[in-house]
Amino acid sequence: MIPSETLRQAIALSQMKGMNRSIAEKLLQSCGDLSTLFSESPATWRSIAGVNPSLFDEASRQKGLEIADKELPFIEKEGISPLFITEADYPARLRECTDAPLMLYFKGNGTVNPPHALSIVGTRHATSYGRDFCANLIAQLAQAVPQLTIVSGMAYGIDICAHREALKNDLPTIGVLAHGLQTLYPSAHRFTAKEAEERGGLLTEYTSQQSLLKVNFVARNRIIAGLTEATVVVESAEKGGALITAHLAQDYNREVFALPGNIHQETSRGCNCLIRDNIAAMVTSAEDILTTLGWESAASSGNAPQADLFPDLSEKEALLLKLLHEEGDMQINLLTVKAGLSSGEVLSTLLEMEFKGLVRTLPGGIFGAIR
Repeated sequence: MIPSETLRQAIALSQMKGMNRSIAEKLLQSCGDLSTLFSESPATWRSIAGVNPSLFDEASRQKGLEIADKELPFIEKEGISPLFITEADYPARLRECTDAPLMLYFKGNGTVNPPHALSIVGTRHATSYGRDFCANLIAQLAQAVPQLTIVSGMAYGIDICAHREALKNDLPTIGVLAHGLQTLYPSAHRFTAKEAEERGGLLTEYTSQQSLLKVNFVARNRIIAGLTEATVVVESAEKGGALITAHLAQDYNREVFALPGNIHQETSRGCNCLIRDNIAAMVTSAEDILTTLGWESAASSGNAPQADLFPDLSEKEALLLKLLHEEGDMQINLLTVKAGLSSGEVLSTLLEMEFKGLVRTLPGGIFGAIR
């Protein structure tokens, strides 16, 4: 637990206008710790950070401390775990992201650093196709990876479906909120949120004093993407929060998966575009995720002979798979040259191999062997 005065200063720092991770790290690297930092003058802060003279004045610093003084009793009363970015219990995966929040607030019995974590997001207007897939996927994953934590945003549609299916399958789940822990939006999900606290928890970057703003829902998507090893998009229109999360996950070098759907169905257009643009790999079952991420299945004995892992391969498929295994992920043009085949032959063969689950498509026309 962060000492109370250090926590007070950490909260104050995170609440100051113009403060971000980059500036905070400059200040802390120069001063060594929060206590020393807060003993320095605002002018020294501005000099270290190289920022506009209007930022970080004494009034701004005092306002930050006042917010912290009001927040500390709430944190203690509600049993909230405050997580500052320099602390060991801060989410390690999220800390890898350059725009990670300075402060997080977590309420629950779970951990923000689980062995495996997967975010599942999608439209608020989920169809039975999306809900059924979400339920089946999580049931399969629960059997294969019982130490998995499911992360989503507690919103209507796919989000709440993911949380509820995780709980149904005895998996921890974390709801990332776009507001402080003094409330829950939408309130209709308060019982699911309470259950989530028992097995996982609720996480936010916002204090209990901050207003519920539309822009917060966009900002929280970076936390959903950053907390996990991969993001699965289950149904999305051509625009929406789920697509923002997918693009953020790609920016963080995390795997992205999308459920393909009917080209005439509005709720599938976003997912189809992600797959078309090589932002997401197609997902049809848990096996796609397990294989791509290299998660060992609890249901697998690991003793099957190598030949059983592969379907019957054509001569061209065997050649391309051998090259990808030996030389690693490869751009299609280079693969064409090394294989000594035409671009048409390589492209059609790779497409067939992708359907067989032998290769995956990566951004930039790059292909990689799955197994």
